[in-house]
Amino acid sequence: MRQAGAFSGLLCGGISGRTGPHSLPLARIKKIMKKSGEDVKMISGEAPIVFSKACELFIEELTRRSWIMAIQGKRRTLNKEDVASAVIATDIFDFLITLVSNSGSHAVGASATNLMDLEAIDYSSATMHHSSYKV
Repeated sequence: MRQAGAFSGLLCGGISGRTGPHSLPLARIKKIMKKSGEDVKMISGEAPIVFSKACELFIEELTRRSWIMAIQGKRRTLNKEDVASAVIATDIFDFLITLVSNSGSHAVGASATNLMDLEAIDYSSATMHHSSYKV
């Protein structure tokens, strides 16, 4: 069970302990939320903050999995084919399959022989050189 202060910690900078401005624009998030359906009219001030943190976590996770693909390809530059391969190899990203297949990038580097089960990856073995990246 989550501790009582966990939600307020998320609102104040989440698990990284950051406070202050959010890295994703809250006004843009609120606009996207309102466009999601005609029934969505009122949105509290806290909801976009939670969505912002969720988006950050999503981007971090997809980046980690894409980075593994770049490392497997013996490269140190993340490219769209790595993202496409990570999406194809990971069941939880199935909702993005049409996005990566529309660009045609799913055919590059995404053969069944080089896709591994990313659900069982130990992320501590793959490092990204960024000061705020934590595994």
